[in-house]
This record gives sequence, C-alpha cells and structure tokens, in this order.
Amino acid sequence: MERVLGIGGYFMRAADPAALSSWYRDCLGVDTDENGLWHQQAGPTVLATFESDTDYFGSLTQQTMLNFRVRDLAAMLAQLRAKGADVAEETQDMEGVGRFGWVTDPEGNRVELWQSL
Repeated sequence: MERVLGIGGYFMRAADPAALSSWYRDCLGVDTDENGLWHQQAGPTVLATFESDTDYFGSLTQQTMLNFRVRDLAAMLAQLRAKGADVAEETQDMEGVGRFGWVTDPEGNRVELWQSL
C-alpha cells in the first residue's frame, strides 16, 4: 500500500492573504518564500480527529486547527503578547506529550503551539 510521506501544506482562506502571511512571518517566524514554501525542522506530526461539537478549536465554525511545534512555549507566548497577538491565558500540560498554548490569528483562526517533551 502506498502511504503519504508527511504534511505537504496547509492552506487557508483569508480576507487579506498578504497581511495574514506577514502575521505568520512576523509573529511566529514562519518565513516562507514567494510560493509559500517553508523548510521546517524534522519532528513529530499529530493527525487527530475530534467530535464535531468540540470547543477545543475555539469557534465551532473552525473545522481544522494548525499546530506548530515550538522550542520554548513560555517564550513564544510572551513574544506573541508583546506583538499584541490574541493569546489565550490558559496553557495545558499533557503527561508524556508536552505543553500547549494557543493564539488566534488576525483572521480568527485558533492556532495551537506545542512544546513537546
């Protein structure tokens, strides 16, 4: 059986695509080229399904949630707050997995940040 090799991309609709791309670059350090190509560090990827009525993604209208691996969650959240980003106050520790925090991008998409163990 053929299998996929990994995540090849994540695509989002935006009222202002250039501004949203700039936010991801300036706030999260996702430095893409003119085609959106971003060379990320190797590491684990989680593909998980949730009940349709979960509030984990923030808004019930948000069908998917992007998760970024980060080296230092506390430093990343502080950096985002300093830039005026909409950062959730709570964080979550999951035994054997790591720590999680959340930020909402300017288009209203909740993004999860994961400091793995």
